[in-house]
Amino acid sequence: MKSALLSLLLLGSCITVSAQTVPVPAKKISARRITIAPKIDGVLDDAVWEGAPVATNFIQSNPNPGQVERPNKRTEVRFVYDDNAIYVAARMFNPKDSISHELVSRDQIGSADFIGVVFDTFLDRINGYGFYVTAAGVQFDAKYSQVGGEDSNWNAVWLSNVKIDETGWTAEFKIPYSALRFSSRDIQNWGVNLVRKNFMENTQTFWNFVDPKVSGFINQAGTLEGLEKIEAPLRLSFSPYVSAYVNHYPNNIPGVKNTTASFNGGMDVKYGINNSFTLDMTLIPDFGQVQSDNRILNLTPFEVKFNENRQFFTEGTELFNKGDLFYSRRIGASPSYFEDISGQIRPGETVIKSPQESKVLNATKVSGRTAKGLGVGIFNAVTNTMHATVEDAQGNRREIESQPLTNYNVFVLDQSLKNNSSVSLINTNVLRQGNAYDANVTAALFSLNDKKNEYYVSGAGKMSYLTGTGGNPGSTGYSYELETGKQSGTFTWSYSQKLADKKFDPSDMGFYTNNNFLDQVGTVHYNIYKPGKWYNKFLSYAQVGYSRMYNPGAFQKFYAEVGPYVQFKNFWSLEFNLNYTGKGNDFYEARNGMKYQSPGEYTFRVFVNPNRAKAYNFGGDFILTKRQLFDGNSMNFYLFQNLRLSDRLNLGLDLDYTPTKNYVNWVASQAGQTFFSRYDRNTVENSFDAKYSFTNRMGINVRVRHYWSDRRNKDFYMLNGDGTLSKYGGAALTGTDRNYNVFNIDLSYIWTFAPGSELSVNYKDISERNDTYYTKKYTNNLGDVLSGPQNNSVSVKVLYYIDYLDLRKKKKR
Repeated sequence: MKSALLSLLLLGSCITVSAQTVPVPAKKISARRITIAPKIDGVLDDAVWEGAPVATNFIQSNPNPGQVERPNKRTEVRFVYDDNAIYVAARMFNPKDSISHELVSRDQIGSADFIGVVFDTFLDRINGYGFYVTAAGVQFDAKYSQVGGEDSNWNAVWLSNVKIDETGWTAEFKIPYSALRFSSRDIQNWGVNLVRKNFMENTQTFWNFVDPKVSGFINQAGTLEGLEKIEAPLRLSFSPYVSAYVNHYPNNIPGVKNTTASFNGGMDVKYGINNSFTLDMTLIPDFGQVQSDNRILNLTPFEVKFNENRQFFTEGTELFNKGDLFYSRRIGASPSYFEDISGQIRPGETVIKSPQESKVLNATKVSGRTAKGLGVGIFNAVTNTMHATVEDAQGNRREIESQPLTNYNVFVLDQSLKNNSSVSLINTNVLRQGNAYDANVTAALFSLNDKKNEYYVSGAGKMSYLTGTGGNPGSTGYSYELETGKQSGTFTWSYSQKLADKKFDPSDMGFYTNNNFLDQVGTVHYNIYKPGKWYNKFLSYAQVGYSRMYNPGAFQKFYAEVGPYVQFKNFWSLEFNLNYTGKGNDFYEARNGMKYQSPGEYTFRVFVNPNRAKAYNFGGDFILTKRQLFDGNSMNFYLFQNLRLSDRLNLGLDLDYTPTKNYVNWVASQAGQTFFSRYDRNTVENSFDAKYSFTNRMGINVRVRHYWSDRRNKDFYMLNGDGTLSKYGGAALTGTDRNYNVFNIDLSYIWTFAPGSELSVNYKDISERNDTYYTKKYTNNLGDVLSGPQNNSVSVKVLYYIDYLDLRKKKKR
């Protein structure tokens, strides 16, 4: 159950939006103005389509680049437009019994043929809007940019319909101008490309050829000519919602209810400030229905980075993701700052509640790009104060502030230049109420290409500033990045260098694990996209990396790796990877700045992927790692299976097992001494997912996941000043074994009852155990976590999309 665009554009490295001049003249086609709109029913019998120019002769990009589609499987597409929308009619010739049309939810592809149109409305060869529909009538859309690549979370409200007949299948689109951004010229030309996927044959064709050897996607489009006197309408929509929750957790604490209920309401607002810029605002948002995080037992010194599943923070945020300074999970879900309340706890008091996620009160973003290529983005969000609850021996309770009212802000300027180059400025700012420190990070970035856009150089300079509090001075840190290389052709290469001083810290709004480093990486690629006798394509790479501390300039790590990838004629693929990491110095594992002489290691990986067109398919990988200390070794066995029982029902199962023997890492710090341990570890992760679709607008999805990981310490060692380890002969460090289990169920029913409007019902169950003793056998761990306290919740949410233009039309009637 892949996201729409991950499965959509199966073109390897060519589906990026960095630039490259199209090697052949771009195709052109005209759109015809009409006065009577066609009926969007998927049947191409409307008179408006007669005489409209036809886009045909699609060219294959995968698996045989450059091959023109066969006449009996040709594609024909027409464009017409009026004052309100642009309309697309497409006929895909194909034998009826070879059309794949699996039903899935919106923004998913599944096992289905599809047709799509991508518009570059400013003809800048950088930005675009994609609209796609499958042979089952499922819509998905995406936004493209040089900055953020492919934003599959972007959603628009538009109409489509499909029909399957004896000659193949047809599709009709109505894309209102409110779903697009364009200039106000009397006569306009847009960039346009059309893409068709035949799922059973694993072929993907484009109207204007997209060469996989050329870096870029939007820049390889054709041109839609002659759009006359169209005007951007007032873009104003409201999406109010109401939701209700019932939550049950067996606290069994006097005065604390096991079952609670809540009722929520709020609204999202979209407003087109002008032709180019849009304001998005969410008031009192509700994110309780997003998928549960894949929690793990983290034995590293670094924070775990979780995926962002909240739509407001994923949709249309490509400008804000420049420079890797914006990690949206900081807002509400994973705040970087918590007040140390230990000094405020009185004798006899204990903490009975300490929430780790703050409530988002509101969030606003303004983004867009002018006709002269200036992109502007402003993002702002406010999270509420958080309180921990403490209780004394008499049962008296009080609250202590654990996180203050916090304001998050991002400001971006991004100017496009010739040859699809750009320069950018980004600033992030975190302001906290009270005595907590504030944070500010500023970065200047550039990306420059030569005239042929074959070679490039890019880089960034960054500065962070944290204000001082409580007599502690503030800190200012610096970082830079520089990369150059060849980005198109059979042979490509790159060299990059990154530096950060000791004080550089963008983690208050970004995700950042460590500073004080100077890293250098060199990479070469050799890719063959033209099929041979036994393969469809062959890709390979080699990479070396070298890392030192910035101050002092101590050596940290050297590594080298190589890896070939081949896709066979039967569309199975095989990938190998061999990595060597030499003996180094780790200044982070000890958690206190001490050096640890980390051992060298070898890693071998093999990945097998099947032909996904088969109703039953399976694949997986095997990873073997050997450490040059205590004969440490780790193996990873991963197997996935997918079974498509029908167009409505699909099942998936993932099994992941990682046994580890004789690894050595930090385990505890006590009485001024840093301890490491030699340990064994097992990690088992099983997940099952299923979907059943009633229609292309209604379906049920379920996901069940159990994760178990442990740490069984065998010997203890003391870390010496030179980074070596000495055997510890004292008493065993009790309470340092780990046995972690987490079990999740996510069950959702979604009905899109009108364009942009939906009813969703969610059930969640989570159980978690984090013990300091080892529980043998997988079945025992699964039984323990299932028999433990379960947090169950049921929620219902109704969101209704209201377009101001529709309201005004109804009022005039």
